[in-house]
Amino acid sequence: MTETPLSQIALSDLGERLRVAREAANLTQKDAAESIAVARTTLVAIEQGQRRVRMDELQQLAKLYRTSVNALLRREAVHVDLAPRFRKLISSNDIPAAQATELLADLARAEVELENLLGIKRARNYPPERPILAGDVRAQAEQDALELRQRLGLGFAPVLDIVTLLEMEMGVRVYVRRFDGSISGVFAYDEALGACILLNANHPRERRNQSGGHELGHLISVRSEPEVLHMNESENTREERYATAFARSFFTPAGSVRQKFQEVTAGSSRLTRRHVIVLAHFFGVSREAMVRRLEELGLTKKGTWDWFEANGGITDEQVRQVLGDLRTPDRHKAEADRPTTLRLNLLASETYRQDLLSEGQLARLLRLDRVELRDMLHDLETQEGEADEAPNLLV
Repeated sequence: MTETPLSQIALSDLGERLRVAREAANLTQKDAAESIAVARTTLVAIEQGQRRVRMDELQQLAKLYRTSVNALLRREAVHVDLAPRFRKLISSNDIPAAQATELLADLARAEVELENLLGIKRARNYPPERPILAGDVRAQAEQDALELRQRLGLGFAPVLDIVTLLEMEMGVRVYVRRFDGSISGVFAYDEALGACILLNANHPRERRNQSGGHELGHLISVRSEPEVLHMNESENTREERYATAFARSFFTPAGSVRQKFQEVTAGSSRLTRRHVIVLAHFFGVSREAMVRRLEELGLTKKGTWDWFEANGGITDEQVRQVLGDLRTPDRHKAEADRPTTLRLNLLASETYRQDLLSEGQLARLLRLDRVELRDMLHDLETQEGEADEAPNLLV
């Protein structure tokens, strides 16, 4: 008897894939059972691997779950469910948070599936987890941030691209996409997937950097606990205070800030908007974050940022006047609806080049429409054409 893809997969594996797909589609067991005209107990048995699903039932369920039979049966398919980690964290009416966590889960599964198709194993370079100790969490965060900088060989150099650092240096799965603006970032850790971070491309680069640093603080301290970071969220726990302080210390290390502050303000008796703009540009943080850090380090008096705010603020036009051509374009914001992180882009392009997935399969996997995917693949084809004479890799 000839084996079919349906008979080649273990009942328990297929049942788990069906359960994850159903929950991702926000459907109940009763909904699914009714769609294939069986009792709910039968649907439960299918999901628990106690009863084999028939091909016609599988086809109907795949359609109901907005997926494909091929995706459910593919050996390389990854079916890791991050949703349970967030259920206690997200209230039933926090729809933006639920959508953001679903997007993170989909992109992480997609990346692992591409890795499996290409036979690639992702290397992780995570630092040891540092439990939050009794005492001043801000002091601990400052020390932990300094140690991570030393581990990564950063010294006091500015970190202007947190996405590439997390992805290429540390092996974190990080994605930049547009979603509801009330959410700054999402963090989750899974033994199979590793650390996963989603940043909101609707936010300016400086805020994304800060959000990325905040989620990095969670990876350092409480990586087993997921987080949805809302804009302007109060620091009501020690974990949140640690993560915020870690990000601030990681981007603006005390020693470097003191040194640059002296250089920039040399000869001046007052902190001016120009000083703030230059310092914020150097460290890649917002103007407010820069001034708050100066206040914290005692380099300017408390309430300095509030004074600026009460006297017209520090505007984007003033930044343009000071920096001129030094301002760099924000490529992640400009292309945020594409798989713009360096590694995911390479994986997707190589998978398509080797005919391992079709255009439609890739678009669904990466949650892109076909126009966006074709633009990405067109860029790849252009680069491939320009590299026809390039030397072959030694393997």
